[in-house]
Amino acid sequence: MTLYVAIDIMVAAGPLLLSFDRKVSFVRRWPAALAASIIVGGVFATWDSFMTRAGAWGFAERYAGPPVLAGLPLGEIFFFVAIPFACLFVYEVISAYVPERVGRTIRAPWIAASVLLAAASALLYPRLYTTAVLLAAALVLLVASVLAPRFLASRRFWISIGVTYLPFLAANGALTALPVVTYSPQAILGVRALTIPVEDFLYSFALLGSCFLVFGALREPLRLGSLIRRPRQETRRTTNVSTTERAKTPAKNARWTGNRSAE
Repeated sequence: MTLYVAIDIMVAAGPLLLSFDRKVSFVRRWPAALAASIIVGGVFATWDSFMTRAGAWGFAERYAGPPVLAGLPLGEIFFFVAIPFACLFVYEVISAYVPERVGRTIRAPWIAASVLLAAASALLYPRLYTTAVLLAAALVLLVASVLAPRFLASRRFWISIGVTYLPFLAANGALTALPVVTYSPQAILGVRALTIPVEDFLYSFALLGSCFLVFGALREPLRLGSLIRRPRQETRRTTNVSTTERAKTPAKNARWTGNRSAE
């Protein structure tokens, strides 16, 4: 097992072990969390593969191992499931313990922010990672402001984004300090918070913001309890209909017999 895979496992282990807390009951959200992680992670892994092939960043085989799929090592592929899954657990904990407060759902400021980010990406071209991550963050804000403006006005959404930066600093700090991930100087601004390029903060927002949005859409339809209960409910409904029909049948027979006697 490589160090990169071990870091991913440690990140995912906590949410898995704490999923059975009664108040949070994250285990009931596993189907939706896994689906959201795979959908969003698949998109970002495709982008990651392109950026790796373009030379924006690379991986130290000593810590990450050799490429196994589309130029990515196993730890990087697992990253796109483990990290979103763990952060969705944080979102559920915040949702369970922090009262919701939704402000005014005004789209214009968020659309304006997305336009400014897109403009900044154009100005900073051809720094490949900087340009791409600014566009990604702009796209997330634009989609959220048009399709789910209540998310951007949600207290829980922003607290969750803020809290996820704590494990982000720990995990990404380790990945960039060793380093497991190396960045091309031509692809980034060169400004770092400790060992972490500032672009990674926007990358985290784009990845997790997308995950929260997709998870929000899948949260109830893929709730584990509802998936288990649906067949039972259908069975009860069928049984009730059959019972009702049987109850109606003697009444019909009685009316038919009464009519025959009168004749």
